[in-house]
Amino acid sequence: MATEDDDPIIQEIDVHLAKSLAEKLYLFQYPVRPATMKYDDVTHLSARIKPKQQKVEVEMAIDTMSPNYCRSKGEQIALNVDGASTDDSGSTYVTKLMDKQVFSSIQSAVNTSRYAVAVYRKGELHITPLHGMLQMRPSFSYLDKADAKHREREAATEAGDSSQDEVEDDVKQVTVRFSRPESEQARQRRIQSYEFLQKKQAEEPWHYLHYCGVKDSRSEHERQYLFSQLAGMVETSELTKSPREYLSMLMPPVEEEELKVPLAPSNVLSMAQLRTLPLADQVRTLMKNVKVVQFANLMGLLGSGVDSTAVLRCIQQVAMLVQGCWVVKSDVLYPKDTCSPHSGVAAEVLCRGRDFVMWKFTQDLCVIRKEVAAVIKLPPEDVKDFLEQMAVSRVNKGWEFLLPQDSKFVKKHPDVVQRQHMLWMGIQAKLEKVYGLSKEDVMPKKHDSQPASSVVLSGERRVAAAKDRVRENHAVLEKDYRRRRALHGVDAQTPSSSLLAIKIKEEPLSEEEPMDTWPGNVAANGIHSEESSRDSMEDHAEAGEQSRLVSAELRDFVQGTLRKHYVLSLSELKRLFNLHLASLPPGHILFSGISDRMLQETVLDCGCKQILVPFPPQATASADEQKIFALWEAGDSYDQHRRVLLEVFSKNYRVRRSVIQSKLCQDVGDNLSKPDVDKVLKDCCASHGGMWYLKGTLPS
Repeated sequence: MATEDDDPIIQEIDVHLAKSLAEKLYLFQYPVRPATMKYDDVTHLSARIKPKQQKVEVEMAIDTMSPNYCRSKGEQIALNVDGASTDDSGSTYVTKLMDKQVFSSIQSAVNTSRYAVAVYRKGELHITPLHGMLQMRPSFSYLDKADAKHREREAATEAGDSSQDEVEDDVKQVTVRFSRPESEQARQRRIQSYEFLQKKQAEEPWHYLHYCGVKDSRSEHERQYLFSQLAGMVETSELTKSPREYLSMLMPPVEEEELKVPLAPSNVLSMAQLRTLPLADQVRTLMKNVKVVQFANLMGLLGSGVDSTAVLRCIQQVAMLVQGCWVVKSDVLYPKDTCSPHSGVAAEVLCRGRDFVMWKFTQDLCVIRKEVAAVIKLPPEDVKDFLEQMAVSRVNKGWEFLLPQDSKFVKKHPDVVQRQHMLWMGIQAKLEKVYGLSKEDVMPKKHDSQPASSVVLSGERRVAAAKDRVRENHAVLEKDYRRRRALHGVDAQTPSSSLLAIKIKEEPLSEEEPMDTWPGNVAANGIHSEESSRDSMEDHAEAGEQSRLVSAELRDFVQGTLRKHYVLSLSELKRLFNLHLASLPPGHILFSGISDRMLQETVLDCGCKQILVPFPPQATASADEQKIFALWEAGDSYDQHRRVLLEVFSKNYRVRRSVIQSKLCQDVGDNLSKPDVDKVLKDCCASHGGMWYLKGTLPS
């Protein structure tokens, strides 16, 4: 009684269960759109549903008159999807413009028995259970249609070329083969396969719906069903259940729900379902899907609150350490009594070959596919499958390991690294015996992991670079020493014989060894010595300084070039950059390798903008030629004139001089002189056939 007095009842609310919409009520979520940007005012063109799968598709209109809509892109997409045919029957975009988009649903929760929609009215709370929770995401099926159209056009072209020499085919002998009866095990695998599930889902017919807006009278009528129709008519009786029984009714045990989860292949297991499994099964399932992962990323996938020590114990059962990263074991991917899906090779042989590939990556960052195939002697499809699981192909380098070395894990868990190293030594001995490897095959190569474009420096340059690094380190150490002397009350300027003195030993170095391999290679499986760790830190600092110098040099070139030309296509900018490189002395810092992306980012950082010139659909210009960059602000009196000119060309790729002059007079002023117009046109444009084009867009 005392506790009840401390917590008095303020209000009693009657709760009613409404069942009128219990089998029809869905919650739609739009995860790719902010909550402030609703679709209530967007025109809904059509909607359809597959009730058994809870699959919904909604077609919405796109505002083509919006200033944020790129009309040229919309026309290009419509042309790619529907082609140039004038027949509108069967066309996705009748207006020859991408004027609509389709939203397709995926289930955000398999079991919605714990979710309901509640409405409060006149002191009563009405609850309606949810039948489904769906996430609506944009569908890009139109890209598949465009790709199919492209293949059809190519096939028609090839057929047209071959029809000129077409002759009647000879009669060929046909061999008829009868398939073997399907075993029960094979049938179960087929039924649980992703292809079979997709086929079964496609068999369910669509049911087309009529969409009513939020403010529509029909919607208001349907919302009334959220209220219990029997409210006030049925006399409620007192609850006779005990608190434990009542809670059990509200929250059924998890074991009962697990029986409702349908069988499905592992690649469609949701993260919510995954986290209901034991930790060991979670790690095993994740590793079978990702194949290669860093330990920090694996902890992120498992969620917060998971003990890292327990995860370490689990992952060592299903994965091996390679370059500080975890790679799933071969026997997990290829269990006993299975075979290769490509060639039918037994699992035991596949595991041995894949272990050899994994072991090669503990020795080198890159491996050569032909060398691997020559040793393990497996079909090319299986060898490629092994490599694609843990590496990416690099031009002139072979196959490079998929992830960078996880040095943080190596330093944090030296005991695990040592244990894995011992396991690899045992695997290596077994591989030597099976494949008859020689000592040359077992020893790691020093330069295989280096890129083909590595800068080869002479011994003198390498000694000079070493001296510079040592001087920088000495300055840092001396500064730290003086700071500590000052903290202890010693004059920082007082000379002391205990100051660190560093002497550089000038030793001749091989001129053939690339700079990237000195000092020292990384030890097998990510085990570092203290000396190599210090050198690695110095190399990182040097790389950061080099990157800063490269960015500064590249920025100076871009700024100087654009102040001369004002408007350039990406292909022309690359051509001028190559000419600039040819004029530089050997060993210049810009020879370290500049990518197209780095060049474009530097252009945008220099106050330039990309002009979306509406090229005609039949234009033969390459992708680099259609990327046009313009200097938006040069700091002179003609900045406003050039901006007006560039806005004109954002609507058409060729313009007459009279149109340009009238637009300039309208926006800049009537006192615009002919020399001013000539200056702006000369800066940004080129003339051809009585029309003016932006530089770089002139048709060849």
